[in-house]
Amino acid sequence: MSLEERLKEIIHHAYEHSPAMRQRFDAAGLGPDDIQTIEDLDKLPVLSKDAVAAMQRENPPFGGLLAAPLSEIKHIYFSPGPLYEPDASEHDPTHIPMIQEALRQSGFVPGDVVINTLSYHLVPAGLMLDEALTGMGCTVIPGGVGNSDLQVTMMRELDVTGYVGTPSFLMKLIKKSEEMGLDWRDFKLSKALVTAEPLPASLRQKLEEAYGVKVGNAYATAELGFLAINTTGGLPLTLLPAPIIQVVAPDTGKQVGPGEAGEVVVTNFNKAYPLIRFGTGDMAIFDDPAPGQSKQEARTITLVGRSGEAVKVRGMFVHPNQLRFAVSQAISFEAVQGVITRPELRDQFVVKIVPRETPADMAAVVDQIKDLVRQVCRVRVDEVTFVAPDDIPEGSPIMLDQRSWD
Repeated sequence: MSLEERLKEIIHHAYEHSPAMRQRFDAAGLGPDDIQTIEDLDKLPVLSKDAVAAMQRENPPFGGLLAAPLSEIKHIYFSPGPLYEPDASEHDPTHIPMIQEALRQSGFVPGDVVINTLSYHLVPAGLMLDEALTGMGCTVIPGGVGNSDLQVTMMRELDVTGYVGTPSFLMKLIKKSEEMGLDWRDFKLSKALVTAEPLPASLRQKLEEAYGVKVGNAYATAELGFLAINTTGGLPLTLLPAPIIQVVAPDTGKQVGPGEAGEVVVTNFNKAYPLIRFGTGDMAIFDDPAPGQSKQEARTITLVGRSGEAVKVRGMFVHPNQLRFAVSQAISFEAVQGVITRPELRDQFVVKIVPRETPADMAAVVDQIKDLVRQVCRVRVDEVTFVAPDDIPEGSPIMLDQRSWD
């Protein structure tokens, strides 16, 4: 079935079964028959992540977007925003196959023993990769995040051949093996699919040339799954054949031309949770070798940042409102700022606070703030520091990204 055939099918299904999607169409003066081609999608306004968060607050838990009974949903995840995300992957015929396509392009084959270091808790990444890998005949070790000593031991003793997770954690495991006195040449790991954070060219080169690990770099989102893949180096990511991926001008919502920048906007084919013209918030430069003629998988995007204020820290988006909320539960403050740097290929997350009054037990409040940020934002804070007002000038961003990816 072609993308446009799938599009017409999901548009009619969403209009009939998703109250919020019907409302969006009605507000735009559209009916399902008005969308016949991918180009026709430009008639419908982009649905932002912030808008979905507001819809969920007004109409919990899913903002009227759910198009199936809750009893048909296997899991419910929690994504930054904050958003509840129903796991309806079995209702989307392209979801798992696209992850498997990215895995195959990265060199994974049936029989591989793969350590999956993506989180299995609250977010979909770990389970999504697990299902895709086992479905293509691989054996999965559900490593999750942390326990680097144990994971290194298992990689060696179980002859692990593949890795999925963030690139920085892969390098951490390699360095940990060296600290343990092990010789990397004794490991069988030869392929990796990395995601959730940028992959610097220098890190990719080191993984491939110094340690013999072929690297595939995937672009994915919690709501939509895998969207694009790079297996050859450089910045452009090649789009996967599905779902429908557009790059649109933020001011007009129209598809940009080759070489132009815009927001990545996606339409999925999920009959339980249809997201039509969902704005990821990611900005990208679009390229198309044959405009009007090429298939989607011949096009590329080069990610250039976020359209909003959220910043990805160790693979998780941290929104300013999440950080403010977390800190406010522990202390009254005039200003707060999360500062992200990246010494030695690892994200360093520091929370700076201008308190309204100095806490009596500074250490206890610091520990409380670290725990609250970890719970709300699902990212560990390396340091909490109390600063003078001049250290966070008025108008400063809540999330300050000072990382260099050179």
